[in-house]
Amino acid sequence: MPAADWYFDFVSPFAYLQLARFERLPPDLEITFRPVLFAGLLEHWRHRGPAEIPAKRVHTYRWCQWYAARNGIPFRMPPAHPFNPLRPLRLAVARGADAALVRAVFDALYAEGRDLSVEREWRALAARLALPDADALVARPAVKAALRRNTEEAAARGVFGVPTIAVHGELLWGLDSTDLVRDFLAAPARFRTGEFARLATLPSPRPAPSRPRSAPKAAAGETRAIGPVVRNPRPSSARARPRRPASRSEPAASTAPVAD
Repeated sequence: MPAADWYFDFVSPFAYLQLARFERLPPDLEITFRPVLFAGLLEHWRHRGPAEIPAKRVHTYRWCQWYAARNGIPFRMPPAHPFNPLRPLRLAVARGADAALVRAVFDALYAEGRDLSVEREWRALAARLALPDADALVARPAVKAALRRNTEEAAARGVFGVPTIAVHGELLWGLDSTDLVRDFLAAPARFRTGEFARLATLPSPRPAPSRPRSAPKAAAGETRAIGPVVRNPRPSSARARPRRPASRSEPAASTAPVAD
């Protein structure tokens, strides 16, 4: 039975849209949800993204709206984006990245267009999830360290953006790789031979970039956070702040430290 890791950040509408398309993946695929701080990946790889380019930022949001409408996915951007995803990310970590909780947070953000930085909305989400202690959960030092560790381990693995599906030693990035994941699982050898193999050896026209920075380190002795293994879930009916926005598959936040 194939197994995969799904790296995501709630700041990414592309992650929401990909989660809504998980039904296109093999039903026996076991998926581990791994929340990461996308701003930490940007810091590690020194990425720039569409929110730093006004016209590209607008195009990104319009593309998401178009894709959602084309595929029958409820979609409404929250009133402010990029936003600080730390509280919902830490909540996901604290609850073991439970698939139902992750879906509920994504739905609140992008199906209902809620602003979870507003206390009223945050408390409404916590009530919906039956988590009256949500604030205490996200404030735990071990939870904060675990999210940093998730991000650090993702960067060490080569993850550079969200959403990313890691399967059979490959990192398949972006909403538009959903069908690629399906084809890869059907014939993995095809992607490691012939022209696919040659593409991986093409020389770069530029000198190699400077060594990327390390992702933020977790405190010694803190537990790591990994999500639960879940069978490919079907969609339901439907303050460090992030530093920089994403590439085409992940608009993210701009301005501020990676994690506290």
